[in-house]
Amino acid sequence: MAMTFHVDVVSAEEEIFSGSVEMLFAPGEMGDLGIMARHSPLLTSLKPGELRLQLPNGEDQYIYVSGGMLEVQPHIVTVLSDTAVRAKDIDEAAAMEAKEKAEAALKDNKGEIDFALAESQLAEAVAQLHMLKKLKNSTHR
Repeated sequence: MAMTFHVDVVSAEEEIFSGSVEMLFAPGEMGDLGIMARHSPLLTSLKPGELRLQLPNGEDQYIYVSGGMLEVQPHIVTVLSDTAVRAKDIDEAAAMEAKEKAEAALKDNKGEIDFALAESQLAEAVAQLHMLKKLKNSTHR
């Protein structure tokens, strides 16, 4: 039996996950991370993307994070994100609409938009859609 460790995933609104996992995969700002039990202490920022938790029962749980921070301590990993949503709760139509709005805003040549905000919204929408597509492909195998 593989070793487990405790993970807490918390958004600004609520606790999304709290429990034991065998492995955690996270979208680090400097590259993807894989965390197992006894990982060295670490504090890093996250970019928008997929957080994957491998549970002791062999099941994987997927959570979208809008970015945030990941902290690894000897027996606990904490993920703090402004927005964290279970993959099954993501609204694909809303994500597609947000993507289209952000793309349209970036094409606006009048300079009346906040480009950093539009790019951030686009990155979040694309990450959500990518995660949904990946999940759909894995369930059709």
